Parts: sequence; C-alpha cells; structure tokens
Amino acid sequence: MNPVELLLLAVGLSMDAFAIAMCKGLSVKELETKHLLLAGLWFGGAQALMPLLGFLLGTGFRETVESIDHWIAFTLLVLIGINMIRESGNGIEDLNASFAAKTMLPLAIASSIDALAVGVGLSFLDVDIVPVVILIGITTFLLSALGVKIGNRFGARYKSKAELAGGVILIVMGAAILIEHLGVL
Repeated sequence: MNPVELLLLAVGLSMDAFAIAMCKGLSVKELETKHLLLAGLWFGGAQALMPLLGFLLGTGFRETVESIDHWIAFTLLVLIGINMIRESGNGIEDLNASFAAKTMLPLAIASSIDALAVGVGLSFLDVDIVPVVILIGITTFLLSALGVKIGNRFGARYKSKAELAGGVILIVMGAAILIEHLGVL
C-alpha cells in the first residue's frame, strides 16, 4: 500500500469514531480541552489496537489463504464500507455527556470493530503493520478531537455525512487492493 492509500484507509476507519465524537460534542454543554483529549485517546487508541490484533490473528492462517488474500481484503473492506453507508442513515443515538471509562470503552470498541477486520485483511498483504497502526491511531485521535469540537459547535447534521464518506473510502480502498493484486494497475 502506498502512503496515499494508507492515509485514506486511516481516514475511512476514523469516520465511525468521528461521528460518535461529534455526538459526544453535541452532549457537552461546557466544552473543555480534556473532552477533546479523552475522545482522541479512547477512539485513537482503540482504532490503533484493533487492526494490530486483527493483523496478529490473520498472520496465524496467512499461508493457508495467501492465494485469495486480495479477495479477502476486498470483501472485508467492501462489507464494512456498505455497513457504514447503511448506518449513515440512522438517527442520533441517545446522547450521554459522560467521558468516563464505562461510557467511552464500549463506544471505542464498537467504533473500531471494523478496524479489527481490516487488520485481518492487512495480514494478507505485504505491509509493515506498525506504521499503519500508528497512522490509524494518530488520524483517529485528531479526527475524534475535531469531531467533539464540531459536534459541540454545529450539532449533529454532519454525522451521517461522515459515516457515508467513511464507507465510500473503505469500498474504494477494497477495490484498489483488488485491482492492484489482479494486475490491472
């Protein structure tokens, strides 16, 4: 994967966290820097950890499925992207202004399940996972902090657009991986 593809992947994976962070920002009456940092750390940390776990799980059976690895990566990314696009039409969930661990941990895990699947897909490609997870974590940290700020300032009108954009980006990434491995490009 080239740097542009990696950045697009990181942004695409960050969109669920960005959308949830916007909702968290909407729930906060007095926005403080700690809200931005907490959202960034929870979502960025989870988004970095999950693809690493997926990658480690995937390398265990890599040799078995190496001949169809590009199809696996394509299928996972497209399915995740379609799910994100479908979810982009859902309304705002109940808003909870808490940034405590018992609130943020389930949100961070839920928003990063797709990153686990992407990590499995990446294990079938020739990528160095450490820079990938660092880029995903930093990108998600920044976009989550920005999401809290935007949500607090502008409300929930951009949530569905963020999820839609994330879904489209993941589908495009899946198609690019498939096309590259089939030798079209």
